[in-house]
This record gives sequence, structure tokens and C-alpha cells, in this order.
Amino acid sequence: MPLASVPADEWRKMQRTLLELFSENILAKMLRVAVEALENNVPPTVYPEFVPQHGDSAGKYFLRDADFWTCGFFPGILYLLRERAVRYPQVFPYLGHEGTRVPVSSSSLRHQLAELCCSWTGPVKAMMSRTDTHDMGFIIQPSLQKDWELTSNEDSLHAVLTAARSLASRYVPQVGVIRSWNILRQTDVLIASMTDDCLVIIDSMMNLDLLYYASKHLADSSLAEIATTHARTLLKSLLRPEPTPVGNDRSYKNPLYSTFHVVNFDPHSGGIKQHRTAQGYRADSTWARGQAWAIFGYAKTYNWTKDKDFLAAACGLADYFLWRLETAPLCVEQPAVGGELDCQKKIGRYVPLWDFDAPIEDESMPLRDSSAGVIAANGMMLLSQSLAVLGDTALAEQYQLAAMRIVSDTIELSLSRERAQLAGDPQNENIITVEDVVNGQRFDSILKNATANHNSQSHDHYSDHGLVYADYYLLEFGNQLLRMGLA
Repeated sequence: MPLASVPADEWRKMQRTLLELFSENILAKMLRVAVEALENNVPPTVYPEFVPQHGDSAGKYFLRDADFWTCGFFPGILYLLRERAVRYPQVFPYLGHEGTRVPVSSSSLRHQLAELCCSWTGPVKAMMSRTDTHDMGFIIQPSLQKDWELTSNEDSLHAVLTAARSLASRYVPQVGVIRSWNILRQTDVLIASMTDDCLVIIDSMMNLDLLYYASKHLADSSLAEIATTHARTLLKSLLRPEPTPVGNDRSYKNPLYSTFHVVNFDPHSGGIKQHRTAQGYRADSTWARGQAWAIFGYAKTYNWTKDKDFLAAACGLADYFLWRLETAPLCVEQPAVGGELDCQKKIGRYVPLWDFDAPIEDESMPLRDSSAGVIAANGMMLLSQSLAVLGDTALAEQYQLAAMRIVSDTIELSLSRERAQLAGDPQNENIITVEDVVNGQRFDSILKNATANHNSQSHDHYSDHGLVYADYYLLEFGNQLLRMGLA
């Protein structure tokens, strides 16, 4: 649907909802976690990962060992806030501007953000030479690449470039892929041979950006060649062609694709031994976050290569994601809560189920993954920019609108209602503290309803919670809007 055909009231409502991306609540929550999680944790050995929604620990971040793949996202959140403070002061109207509730100076906040960024990034930088993981992009780029781009810190650039070489060391030329995992262990399977197995996951598409970025800085085409070969191999091994839906209003210009999560290659022949899932419902289902990683990863890969095969893949993946959102069971739509003039308003249509093919266990509260939605939205927004450059304005507007609908709906359904706000000493504007808007009501993450892993065979099984990368990609979407001049 072109933006021009969106009803004006829907467009205004969506724009108002998206203002939450720049709210005091978001800044206050992240500052509080950044300060409190450093208590007895300097330098950090554990990093925020998820926030339980239920039980005795509800509302407080669970801190995970620093070597876990998610360690880069919380420092990345701080850098996204720092980017806003430096480049987009218009979205910080509560920092010492006229009429603010708390006399907090913008210079004090920038100074505190810089110190917190440094504290949380130090141990991440030390991981730049790791060769035991393919997640070097997730670990290094959110903070250290951003630090380089904001401050011209050559040490941070060195870490990014070193991390790219570390990632490239996992390349298996006989298969044409970067090995993702060394081992897959579940209750019914153990795949652990480094000589007879080569495990690759769809998430790996997101780490290719690191190789392309370093390739340009180093003038080393081999890094880009590895990334492109990996992306091409996954086109054939992890993307599944899907039939074009019949009787749908959307026009599809490209073949549609769903995704497998895991493929195990024979490292000698390059052939596929089997497909599996580690976090989805079953091997042949479509795990929502895997589909989202693929959309964003192929959109990024197209931007580097300008290869139309990758653009077509990203569009086909996005269209399939949207079709599954639009055709999900009616129970995904929930009554809007609080303050709505229209008491019949429903929300949740665009917040994906955790796996598009999994049975719904509780129709009154379907299990979702809000992180999958905001990741996919970032990919679609990037796609919209690429298509606009190519002159395909109609499709560009469709993806821009879809991305904004997903994020707007996610905010309406999954935003934590336990809000925080800045507090300060009226006599000293350099003292910045955080308090609950309603005393005693606290939830550390911005979004709820994320699901890290609901696979029944997994040993690391947890769902329906706040999640650090859901918040990271929510804030990244806001920063994308700022960079595009849409906010």
C-alpha cells in the first residue's frame, strides 16, 4: 500500500506511537541498568541479556557471561543513545531545555553516556581475536564500530578490523561458508565433529556486514569475497521457495522464500547432510527471528554488493514474513488497553508469533517474539531505501509502511508499561538519577514478549521476556528514522 493511500488518521496515529522511540522512559531505563549492572561488576564479566516477565526475578535483567554472543548489544544500546545525544539533539527535549521537569544538562548526560560506553565496551574490545564464534559482528559492531564512527577512535577501528579477520578464519572453502557453530547439542542430537560436520545458521547473514566493512577499510577484497560466497551458498541451502499466495492484495515482484534455521554440510564434499532447528519449532518450520535475520542480512548484503540476486532474496523473504503476519490466526489480535477512544481497537497483528508454524498453546496470549518483528522492520526499512534509489518508489513505500506498522504495533502491544524517568538534584545539574514513574513498578527492558528459544529439545529454553537485542533493534530503528529525516 503506497504511503499516499494510508488513511490520514492511521498515519497520524502511527507517527504519534513512534515518538515513544525517543522518550525519556527509554533513556532513563537504559541509564539505570548501565549504572546498576556495574555494581560489583567492574570491569564487566556479565552483561544484560533478558528480563523475566514472571516469577520472583520478574522485572530485573538477568546478566549473562561476557563471552555469550549477546554481550555486544547492551553497549550498543548505549552507543545508539550517544549517537542521538551528539547528532540529534532535537530528540532530547528534556536535557536542560526550557520547560523541562528535571534540570539535567545535556553536557552532563553526554559525559555520563561516554563514561558508561567506555566501561561496558572494554571487555568487548578484548574479544576481537576470538576465533571460536561466528558472532563477531554481533559482538563487536554495535559498540566499537559506532565508537569509531562517532569519535574517530583508531583503537576501536583496529578492533573491528581484527574481528573481521577472526571471523574470516572460520571460512570453510570446500563448502563456501563460514562455520557458524562448532557443536549442536540437544536432547535428541549431538553434532560435534569439526572434520565431518559444518554447521551454518541463517543468523550468520547478519555477521557478513563486518567482513564487507573491513574489506573496504583494509582494501582486502578477500574478505568481501568470503562474505559474498557465504551469502550465495545460503541462497541455495537455507532459503526455501514458497508458492505465491492467491487472492492477496499485495503484488509480489519476486519469488517468496521461507528459511531453515540450521544446515549441516559435509565439509569434504560440500553437500547438505541435514537441516535442523535449534530455536524454532521444528526443522521445516519458519522460525520468525531466523526469517527476520535473513531479511536484514540479505538487505545489507545487497547494499554492499549491488547484486540483484540478493535484493530479490531480501524482498522475497520480507514478503513471506509479511504474508505470514497478515494471515496469522485472529487470536494474535488483542484488545487495546487504556486510553483508546475506540474500545474495539485491536493490536498485535504485526507482532510475530515466535514460529509461524508452531501450534498456538494459549489463544488468549499467543507466544510471540517481539525481537523478530523489530529486526525484520529494520531490514525492510533498509530495503525501502535501496528500492527508492533504484526508482521503485511503490515497493519502497510498501516496505517503509510495513516497517513502521510493525514497530508501531510492537510498541502498542509489547512496550513495558512500567515506566522510568530522569530525576536530579535541583541544586546540582551534574547529578543524574532515575526513578520509577509509579513507585515500585519497574521493568528493566523496553519491550516485553520476546522469545529467545522455545525449542522443546533445547537445553537453553526460555520465552516470553524482555530481551536485550529486541531493545537494541528497537532503538536502531529509531536511529534509522533519524538518519533518513523521518523523525
